[in-house]
Amino acid sequence: MDYEILANHILAGVGGKENIGSAWHCATRLRFKLKDESKAKTEKIENMDGVITVVKSAGQYQVVIGNNVAKVFEPLAEAIGLSQENSVMEKEEEKSKENIINRFIGFISSVFTPFLGAMAGTGVLKGLLALVVTLGWLQESSGTYQILYAAGDAFFYFLPVWLAFTAAAHLKVNQFVAAALAGALLYPNLITLLAGSKPVTFFGITVVGTTYSSSVIPILLAVWLLSYLQPILDKLFHESIRNIFTPMVSLMIMVPLTLLVVGPLGTSVGTLLSSSVESVYRVAPYVAGAVMGALWQVFVIFGVHWTFVPVMTNNISQLGYDYLLPMLSVAVLAQSGAALGVFLKTKDTKMKSLAGSSVLTGVLGITEPAIYGVTLKLKRPFIFATIAGGIGGAIAGGGGAHANAFTLPSLLALPTYLGKGFISVVTGLVIAFVLSAVATYFFGVPSQPQSNDEKNFKNNASIQDNLVIAPISGTIIPLESVKDQVFASGAMGKGIAIVPNDDKIISPIDGTVAAIYPSKHAIGLISYGGVEVLIHVGIDTVQLNGKYFTQLVEQGQKISVGTPLITFDREAIQEAGYDTTVMVIITNTADYKITETEETIADNNWLLQLKAL
Repeated sequence: MDYEILANHILAGVGGKENIGSAWHCATRLRFKLKDESKAKTEKIENMDGVITVVKSAGQYQVVIGNNVAKVFEPLAEAIGLSQENSVMEKEEEKSKENIINRFIGFISSVFTPFLGAMAGTGVLKGLLALVVTLGWLQESSGTYQILYAAGDAFFYFLPVWLAFTAAAHLKVNQFVAAALAGALLYPNLITLLAGSKPVTFFGITVVGTTYSSSVIPILLAVWLLSYLQPILDKLFHESIRNIFTPMVSLMIMVPLTLLVVGPLGTSVGTLLSSSVESVYRVAPYVAGAVMGALWQVFVIFGVHWTFVPVMTNNISQLGYDYLLPMLSVAVLAQSGAALGVFLKTKDTKMKSLAGSSVLTGVLGITEPAIYGVTLKLKRPFIFATIAGGIGGAIAGGGGAHANAFTLPSLLALPTYLGKGFISVVTGLVIAFVLSAVATYFFGVPSQPQSNDEKNFKNNASIQDNLVIAPISGTIIPLESVKDQVFASGAMGKGIAIVPNDDKIISPIDGTVAAIYPSKHAIGLISYGGVEVLIHVGIDTVQLNGKYFTQLVEQGQKISVGTPLITFDREAIQEAGYDTTVMVIITNTADYKITETEETIADNNWLLQLKAL
């Protein structure tokens, strides 16, 4: 797949660069805040090859891509002038239009998303170390254990630094000043001083001895205050000294203020939050497990799951463990089980492929492909997964399962659940996965009759399967002779070229229109057999911006051999100085053995014959 082309199509679909307030990505989704959501062509985007679905939630326009989201975001960011690290373009007046809940969810999402994978990975490492110690393979006093534990624990210990850096990016604050502020809270000499028996004062005011390692809320509050202080200082200092004096004065004010007021306040809020969650859990653990196991993926759909991330990380910081994470793993495995049920039952080739890959990504903690591409699309599998997740969650919650480190809810997180309730969470995971898969297999996949187009194609498969006809009459020439190095080199795929003597492009296959370019000079098709065909009219004709071209079909439209696709004014294009040679490219060349043929079948001149490898 050409991710740059997909990125450009998505950019056009959301209304172009001018309609984007901010853009970033998480593990599976492109996330936009659009200035005018009505300009986005949602149905067109959902039909793009490579897009699973579109979700509108928490004030965000989310395009679900799956595991390749970073590959799509990179050219998208380049097109709109962003970088992976600085993926925000939003203006203050646009922020003010959002309600406070959406702003909070968006803030938490943008703060945790950049490093969630690293934090989860180090959490798994800590869990594995706990496992090898339990098995007696390593001693906690050994140098090997201490070094590996440092590798696993350092990220969480210095969590305030990473939070400061990402929060500053979202709030438009100097990221290095914010990181320095967090670093001051973790400074070894200061920690030792505050832990001593003598009180520490700042101009006569006693500093509360609070530990900030692994904390969440204090630094987020501090950076939020910094976002108001920095603009004031920028206005106060002349631009000739601003770059030095604004950071200096910011730290002179914010470090003492955080140690004296913001830090203790944030710590108190965190302690209250953790104790409240623990109290609710202790009163009704089965109910808590059932609710979280059943509704977690619903929270994911609406984007509000981000509000639980600071709660869970804060629990581990304050209590040393978290009760929520094991329940969430049950919900994740339930969705994976439903995807497995679909994979085993469905006869739809595309759905089977998506469901199969979704099982693997699901058990590893990424459920969006399973939810949006499989279970939610078929409805009943999602319902069965919700029920199974509730049952498994009740078992895990009732057994007192808890996580000793933060990581993504998944099978990989199992070592972090070692200790009290471990058997209950394993039991809950197995029941949720198996029950969801079995229920989906027998009751969750409706029989889907084939469309007439697909039936007709399969009836004629002996004639047309994996054969590509000439989309226009003219003189056939080797692709290598085309005066365009990209096509001639085969970089786009193998194919053939035609010097046309007609002005109408027809479909060379039975299938679907996969992509239409805004300039109308090219069109992407995919056959029912899976052949991906790109028809490109002329060389450099994209510069005409659609002039002299007429589009006759829409993206997602079913087509058959001979369906008119594009008409163009050949003479006008030539007079404008452009070569009108038509290229027919098989973009998934790697999947086929391709041979050229001059056979004539049913009055159609077959150009290419493909055999799947």
